[in-house]
Amino acid sequence: MKRTRLIAALDTQDLDQARDWAKKLDGTVDAIKLGMEFTYAQGLSAVRSVAGERTLFLDLKLHDIPNTVAKGLTSLAPLGASLLTIHASGGSAMIRAARQAIDAAYPPLHRPVLLAVTVLTSLDEVALHEIGILATPREQVVRLGRLAMTAGADGLVCSAEEIAPLRHALGEAPVLVVPGIRPTGSDANDQKRIMTPRQAAQAGADWIVVGRPITQAADPAAAAASIQAELASA
Repeated sequence: MKRTRLIAALDTQDLDQARDWAKKLDGTVDAIKLGMEFTYAQGLSAVRSVAGERTLFLDLKLHDIPNTVAKGLTSLAPLGASLLTIHASGGSAMIRAARQAIDAAYPPLHRPVLLAVTVLTSLDEVALHEIGILATPREQVVRLGRLAMTAGADGLVCSAEEIAPLRHALGEAPVLVVPGIRPTGSDANDQKRIMTPRQAAQAGADWIVVGRPITQAADPAAAAASIQAELASA
C-alpha cells in the first residue's frame, strides 16, 4: 500500500522563523511548503535558502493568461521544487501551457509534479454561489479535476472530502495533495472542508498539508511525529 506523506506548511513572512521551523522538522516531515506569504515577503533567493536539499512544495497558485503562467513556471525552475501549483480554473489552455513549460524547462528526472488547485478549502457552497458557481464544492472539484488532468496536470489539490469522488471519477492517476488537515482537537481556523490525518489517509490522499497544528505547537517536531504515527496507523 502507498504511504500518505506529510508536508509541513511554513506559513510565515519571517526568514529566520522559516529556517528555524525547517531545521526543527528535519527528519519528521516528508516535505516543506512555502507559499505566497513567504515568497512575496522574502523573494526567491530566500525560498532557495530555506529549502536547501529538502523536498519543496512551492505553492504559488499561478493563475493568469497561458503565456504568463508558462513564463512564470520557467522562472521558477532554478529553485528545484518538487511540487508546484496552478489554478485549475485558469482553463485548459493555461494548464497545457504550464505542462509545456515544465517539460521544456526542467530536466526529465527532476520535473516537479504539476498540481492544479481545484476549490480552495476555505470555500463552501455558499461562497461558490457568491461568485456565480451554481454547484456544490464536490461537483466543482470533480469538474475541474477532469479538465486539469485532461490538459496535462500531474495531480490535484483538493479537500479531503473530495478525495473519494476524484478517485471514483479519475482513478489512481492523479497525485492528490490535501490541505485543510487538522489533527483531532485542533482548531479549524479558516478551513471549512477538513478531516483528520487518519481520515485523509484512509480516503486515499497521496500527500497531506498541515500548518499551524505543527508550527504553532510547543514542540513542532513532536507534533509532526504524532501525525506521522497517525498516518502509519491508517
